[in-house]
Amino acid sequence: QVQLVESGGGLVQAGGSLRLSCAVSGRTVYIMSMGWYRQAPGKQRELVASITRGGSTNYAASVKGRFTISRDNAKNAVNLQMNSLKPEDTAVYYCNTGALTWGQGTQVTVSS
Repeated sequence: QVQLVESGGGLVQAGGSLRLSCAVSGRTVYIMSMGWYRQAPGKQRELVASITRGGSTNYAASVKGRFTISRDNAKNAVNLQMNSLKPEDTAVYYCNTGALTWGQGTQVTVSS
């Protein structure tokens, strides 16, 4: 069974940076297409970044140029580097293939 554990969230001021990590167990991450999703209070969960098996990346327009998704095959993890954070980035962040049981997520709060 695949398990996903997100970490790295926290409270940061606008303009700051955070690096999220998703530890994957039960499956080798380099053969998976993975995404980082987020859910803000009162809003639907949305996909903000994804990486394919071949390493191609894609980003939501709202985070393009600020967020970078990457894979760490040695640690079997997927990371999300978030720079120039904005208050509207405040949400719980999750990693997933889109078809797995959701983990607990990690809270990101950006203060203005």
